[in-house]
Amino acid sequence: MIFRYEYQDGVWVDLERPTEEEVREIVKEFSISERIEKEMLSPTPIPLVIDGDSHALLELHFPTQGAEDGDTENQEIDFIVGQHFIVTVRYEVIAPLHHLKKLFETRNLVTGHESITTDVLLEVLFAHLYSSVRDHTNHITDYLEHIERDMFDGRERKTVRAISNISRAFLHLEAELANQEEPLSRFLKAHTLRDFFDVSFGERSERILAERAQVMRLVKTHRAVATEMRETNTALLEARQNEIMKTLTVITFIFLPLELITFVFGMRVLGTPLEQNPNAFWIITGSMFAIGMLITFFLARKRWIF
Repeated sequence: MIFRYEYQDGVWVDLERPTEEEVREIVKEFSISERIEKEMLSPTPIPLVIDGDSHALLELHFPTQGAEDGDTENQEIDFIVGQHFIVTVRYEVIAPLHHLKKLFETRNLVTGHESITTDVLLEVLFAHLYSSVRDHTNHITDYLEHIERDMFDGRERKTVRAISNISRAFLHLEAELANQEEPLSRFLKAHTLRDFFDVSFGERSERILAERAQVMRLVKTHRAVATEMRETNTALLEARQNEIMKTLTVITFIFLPLELITFVFGMRVLGTPLEQNPNAFWIITGSMFAIGMLITFFLARKRWIF
């Protein structure tokens, strides 16, 4: 599917799940090189930059919300940029580009063609894409706050796996943003050195790189928070397990003497005390109860229980 948006001195063409015929049509229209044409036909697993004489290709992967809450998926976008055109190629629906297209369509109906240039549109595209990554990061952070409440409500076991999934999501975000740094810098530098755009493109390039760096810092900060939460959760879980072991130890300490008394009076040998006494059961039971209460009182004074 082909979407076209004409502006002051050029056109933005967006290809969504393009067929070979659609790719060839655009390649012929903008005289795109054969090497770049091959890259447009199928996804590429890693970022890529191809610099031509009249245009350049940049392939980046942008992290976005996955199918399940807290999951992260990577979506590829190919940018082919010349002096008077921008071509974007994507192999699935990408929300920020879809929203930007709707925005342009609405504004065209109201005001007609906008007085923007290719370099301005390129900055707008990257601003929307990195804004979407920032929103995805904040969404994961909201989920992290929910996990934090569960953690301090006594559900430490439940949150162990959840925090690990969040840390993995932040790790993937950070890795993808780090992989973008070098190819994006090369791509923008190549266009800065050309005479396609005016001197203001240098500032626009710096703003695009600063946008990526800002999102990167945001991801690193939240990843550090997730790491601290995992350590806190581990400490709470260990403290809870220690309390359980302490309780079991105290119970054993109380009942061990009582079991010894039961064992002694349970021996069937001559001379066992109270063997002929008709009130032997009540005497032994009362003695055991009194000893148990004394031990409990002793432990309470030592603050081992209660």
